[in-house]
Amino acid sequence: MFERGIEIKTPAQIDTMRAAGLVVGRTLELLRGEVRAGLTTGDLDGIARDHIRSLGATSNFLGYGAHGPSGAGGFPGVICTSVNDEIVHGIPGGRVLREGDIVSIDCGAIVDGWHGDAALTVAVGDVPDEVTALLEATEEAMWRGIAAASLGGRVSDISHAIETSISAAGDYGIVEGYTGHGIGSQMHQPPDVHNYGKPRRGAKLVRGMALAVEPMVTLGTSDSRTLADDWTVVTTDGSWAAHFEHTFTITDTGTWVLTALDGGREQLAALGVPYGGH
Repeated sequence: MFERGIEIKTPAQIDTMRAAGLVVGRTLELLRGEVRAGLTTGDLDGIARDHIRSLGATSNFLGYGAHGPSGAGGFPGVICTSVNDEIVHGIPGGRVLREGDIVSIDCGAIVDGWHGDAALTVAVGDVPDEVTALLEATEEAMWRGIAAASLGGRVSDISHAIETSISAAGDYGIVEGYTGHGIGSQMHQPPDVHNYGKPRRGAKLVRGMALAVEPMVTLGTSDSRTLADDWTVVTTDGSWAAHFEHTFTITDTGTWVLTALDGGREQLAALGVPYGGH
């Protein structure tokens, strides 16, 4: 069922999205533990491929954007691996991770036709304090955005909370042109979930909606450009970037983070938000 172009899921469909979300969450936790200097981004992709398959799911990243009978142009990995000044959509391959790098890993999966999508940024060994602070600020902003969502509220309540959190954390750039999104029977659906803006605008938040919230934050300006591979988005000033993402829904009893292993229970409790999972 769709309401003004937004897909409204049944409780059973949300449960299947939770199954897909757990595949994503478990894959990202596995990859977090595997990240180390000397590993290539292609190695991480191979680990993710095997793990997603072992859990009985399929990738929604592999082949994404393909066109024509040959499927030409589709994304070649099951994860995006964006290193240092790469913001999003980095293609996994032969790049070797080095001590002091950061890598953003974006992952998605499909279970019985329903999608999950999440991302995190991982430090490779020790990084400067300002880089650690960037990662912490970006992840905190994601949770603040999720916590701002409530039934009867508006999508831009999330956007405003993200922007407010980032602005309070320091002098960071909030990447423009890339947003969170609705998710369900497709990975990317209406509505867009911006990472900045005034509250009380956009679509009303109702039961059965599922949204992916994903702030992308830099140590420099908000400007970005896409490389010649037509996928990798980098900062124009060379500053480093972080990216965190979770998929969530709002039930009758509270908020349920479908891609968090604990459903978001711990983080939501810390923010005073009732847990809506089961």
